[in-house]
Amino acid sequence: MSETVTLPRRWAADRGPLLSATGVTKTFRVARNNAGHNRLTALDGVDLQLNRGETLGLVGESGCGKSTLARVLLLLERPDSGEIRFDGVDPFALKGRELLAWRRRVQMVFQDPYASLNARMTAADIIAEPWRTHRDVMPTAAARAARVRELLDLVGLREGDAERYPQEFSGGQRQRIGIARALALDPEIIVCDEPVSALDLSVQAQVLNLLTDLRQQLGVSYVFISHDLSVVRHVADRVSVMYLGKVVEQGPTEDVFDRPLHPYTAALMSAAPTLDRAEGRSRRRILLEGEVPSPLNPPSGCRFRTRCPYAVARCAEVEPAAVTAEPKPSGAGASGTGSSGPAAAGTATPATGSTAAPAAAGAPHVEHLGLCHFPLDASGAPMHS
Repeated sequence: MSETVTLPRRWAADRGPLLSATGVTKTFRVARNNAGHNRLTALDGVDLQLNRGETLGLVGESGCGKSTLARVLLLLERPDSGEIRFDGVDPFALKGRELLAWRRRVQMVFQDPYASLNARMTAADIIAEPWRTHRDVMPTAAARAARVRELLDLVGLREGDAERYPQEFSGGQRQRIGIARALALDPEIIVCDEPVSALDLSVQAQVLNLLTDLRQQLGVSYVFISHDLSVVRHVADRVSVMYLGKVVEQGPTEDVFDRPLHPYTAALMSAAPTLDRAEGRSRRRILLEGEVPSPLNPPSGCRFRTRCPYAVARCAEVEPAAVTAEPKPSGAGASGTGSSGPAAAGTATPATGSTAAPAAAGAPHVEHLGLCHFPLDASGAPMHS
């Protein structure tokens, strides 16, 4: 009889945020450009929060800082300033065995399932590789073999797949092996960096459904990075929108997609393709002019002002403070249908350390923030103050 080992969960819903970042800044020294700048600002005062058992989506154009933020959260990069808290502890202050134990709790699923697996290792060896570093997790060969079989079954692969090599699998199957490897240490957080972008559309749906099922079964939390807004809308509970190193808007997925506060978010949502012809005809496409500024020399004031159709002189002089929107009133239409568009006029208020009151009695209290001098009203026009 084989020995079966299942690691205990350390997850509890009543212990506050699992992961938080406050004022995180990260710069890199690069070759000096024509203007004499040699500091690339990848992250500039990023704030975010990940709750237990939650999926947080990170979206934005290429180069906005999503992957750099993921590397900071994984302790692969040390921020220049700001604070990271994991379960109330600063992981950058840990050393030795404490740091090794912490690394079990945060794992990663990579973008390319063809490049992230060693072609000379079997699926079993790939899944068991984390235990070579964390030897006390699965101390015996019998325990490792039993756990590999459990993980293969958990991600929808067969026991007989254990001795096959990556090149014998399809792209979707390879990504399942990558997910099994990430689960080997029973993490509390998995950072998914574009985990389905290299897969066919039908396979994408299978992998996304697998990730959703694993979250429900194991209580794992995800930081989900993607360019595909339809994918983020499907899997994420909350969304953070990044632009040129800053989080310009964050909030519940439904609110951010249906009632964006920030003009950049509205432009992103208008560019997302849809299979609903009626929705496509009624949607107003927002075309942004100009190029994304260089992170070597970001604009003063609001980062988005050089491409924003509503920018005024104030936007160049003063960095915008956060504004808060109320959640959708009870009885409003579901995501994508029956929505009144952006937050109703008058619902956006300056953030002063606390979010706005719920829109109706009994409505859930949620946080929806945008960094803009003129948040959008119900008509999609800037709400001038």
